[in-house]
Amino acid sequence: MAAVRPNPWLRNLSAKVAAVPMIATALIAFVGCSLWTVIYSFTSSRSLPKENFVGLKQYDRLFGSNRWIESVENMFIYGVLMLVFSMTIGFILAVLMDQKIRFESTFRTVFLYPFALSFIVTGLVWQWILNPSLGIAQVVRDLGFENFELTILASREYSIYAIVIAAVWQGTGLVMALMIAGLRSIDQDIWKVARVDGIPAWKTYLFIIIPMMRPVFFTTLVLIATGIVKVYDVVVAMTHGGPGISSEVPAKYVYDHMFGRANLGQGFAASTVMLTTVLIILIPWCYMEVREKQTKSHA
Repeated sequence: MAAVRPNPWLRNLSAKVAAVPMIATALIAFVGCSLWTVIYSFTSSRSLPKENFVGLKQYDRLFGSNRWIESVENMFIYGVLMLVFSMTIGFILAVLMDQKIRFESTFRTVFLYPFALSFIVTGLVWQWILNPSLGIAQVVRDLGFENFELTILASREYSIYAIVIAAVWQGTGLVMALMIAGLRSIDQDIWKVARVDGIPAWKTYLFIIIPMMRPVFFTTLVLIATGIVKVYDVVVAMTHGGPGISSEVPAKYVYDHMFGRANLGQGFAASTVMLTTVLIILIPWCYMEVREKQTKSHA
């Protein structure tokens, strides 16, 4: 008599049952609310949601707004610089930490500590550091350079770069930790073979180690990119979007229109654009993760 195969849906049944509340919460709180936001972005909702559909008028108004265009440009500048500097500095720190240095755990804690702070705290700290009459500027003047000025926060042209400095300071530690994990997963025999063949260390990193760490780099890229799209706290803490709208970002645009100007329709439209941006980032990452698992399972 042939053995009855167990139903695959019944495997790990207790774990699946335990996950039901989490799945239900995600479906209701994230998927449901996201769909609700998208639907009402096509309405003329003001203080309260109302089912007065106006088609794409909110999106026409959104992309015709100088404030929105400025916020997108600022997000692009912030995003490019954040990715370049945090990935580069994080990888260099990881390489240095991977040399089996003394007090490695202490240095790792020091570099990771900023990531434990909220963006609000980080913004307030760097607002003080870069304040024209306090922080670095005052220290330099006390050293005898009485005419020294540091007006990056008050500059319409450079205020967004002050936010980049604060964000890189906070986020580089996480990148370093992820890169260290990736470096420690590399087979040490590769380094032995490279040394025997006389390959310089920088070539080994560039042509062997970095390509092998592609999944780590991609995961780090996704984490940073999703944080870039929703950046808000550090902007409010440091510049509040100013001077003027020179450091405005999309998340602040959404918050101001939904809660400050009582214009839910416009806020929903901007939120939908941000959600679409996040999905454009996440879907390829999920696809690559699934594809990689399928490749390993068939290997």
